[in-house]
Amino acid sequence: MSEPSPRTLLVKDADYVATLDNWSHELRRASILIRGNRIEALGPAADLPASADEVIDARGHLVVPGLVNTHHHMFQSLTRAVPGVQDAELFTWLQGLYPIWAGLTPDMLRVSTQVAMAELLLSGCTTTSDHLYLFPGACRLDDSIDGARLAGMRFTATRGAMSVGRSAGGLPPDSLVEREADILADMDRLVSRYHDPSHGAMLQIALAPCSPFSVSRELMREAAGLARSRGVRLHTHLAENDHDLAYSRERFGCSPAEYAEGLGWVGPDVWHAHCVKLDAAGMGRFAATGTGVAHCPCSNMRLASGIAPVRAMLDAGVPVGLGVDGSASNDGAHMVGEARMAMLLQRVGQAAEAFGCDRGPSALTARQALELATRGGARVLGRSDIGHLAPGMCADLALFDLRTLGFAGGAVHDPVGALLLCAPAPAAWTLVDGVVRVRQGRLTSFELAPIIQQHNAMALDLVGRAQ
Repeated sequence: MSEPSPRTLLVKDADYVATLDNWSHELRRASILIRGNRIEALGPAADLPASADEVIDARGHLVVPGLVNTHHHMFQSLTRAVPGVQDAELFTWLQGLYPIWAGLTPDMLRVSTQVAMAELLLSGCTTTSDHLYLFPGACRLDDSIDGARLAGMRFTATRGAMSVGRSAGGLPPDSLVEREADILADMDRLVSRYHDPSHGAMLQIALAPCSPFSVSRELMREAAGLARSRGVRLHTHLAENDHDLAYSRERFGCSPAEYAEGLGWVGPDVWHAHCVKLDAAGMGRFAATGTGVAHCPCSNMRLASGIAPVRAMLDAGVPVGLGVDGSASNDGAHMVGEARMAMLLQRVGQAAEAFGCDRGPSALTARQALELATRGGARVLGRSDIGHLAPGMCADLALFDLRTLGFAGGAVHDPVGALLLCAPAPAAWTLVDGVVRVRQGRLTSFELAPIIQQHNAMALDLVGRAQ
């Protein structure tokens, strides 16, 4: 007996489609035919079928590839806007929050992942990574993976770790660090159980010792060896602020980029978060090796870490994607808003001046910012099957209603420019793997109101117990 044909879905007669493909095609009055979980065809609406198993009327909408988030800490959504650390820099902020996070439970990880992913989906984001680096009590990365399955996002789950506590010269309290042998064993377990290297994978695992100030050289080296023996990617924080830079120079006698390179943490299978203080030599080495960077502009401003020299990175050839970073250092997870902020922040110019590439208001264009949020993120996560719209690509896309107030007077001139230059818009539709996860502005993965209520009760409990 023959297999039934895959279900079809037609995104019909969109006003504008920004494909972000290799030729940067932008199409007017276009449709996209999806069969199963892949794009089968796209082009002028008159050239595609008029019907399918499901039809989305895309008149009045802009269609873009699903946005890609390359750095997050989803558990932190439980500690947004916590008093006492609202005006702190990175190290003080961490030291204030570590005692609170020590009370995390498996249910908190699951629910906070659902909340964080719901926020991303509603902003048009279809693929996300998450960096979970502390595991108090019975917490495991599996709890976050369970939450992701309920949300229905494409997910790179990174197994973070902290192994150097305060008594050994690290930043975190000793109660939150793990034995390195246990860390490596769990990393190996997670890769064996969950990692899917295939085209269109919904779940992949990466290995992510937290930072130079919370893990040892030995763990960094051994994690790199394990990752490369198992064919998975590597992720960590690097060169986030001046204190991070000073820690590397005082403890290791070198810059953060030199430290990373000495441990084997450069290459096309590595991406580092932040790199606000990446110097010219480090930038050149990253470009030469294809080492990626997750740029997190809102978090960098929230913690006063500085402006990452993204224009200089791009000019040098460094792969760059965008990350919303932790929900307690950004306090939001709107990917269009993050891309807009990345665009605006590069135009300020101070970060670029040191590298001789200050371009003022043309430092980063709207289309370049959108590319960071799509193709750039896909490259940083090592994905060739997402990030642009073309036949054979995963059916991940976001639709924005150009008839809404925020686009008034903008979309009539340039829909793509308006998406980035006007106030950040919510997604009207978000499709992940051919499945509608946001329909006419409403999440379809689960009922949002009771999850928010549960999440808020957990947030009060978590902070209350720490106090």
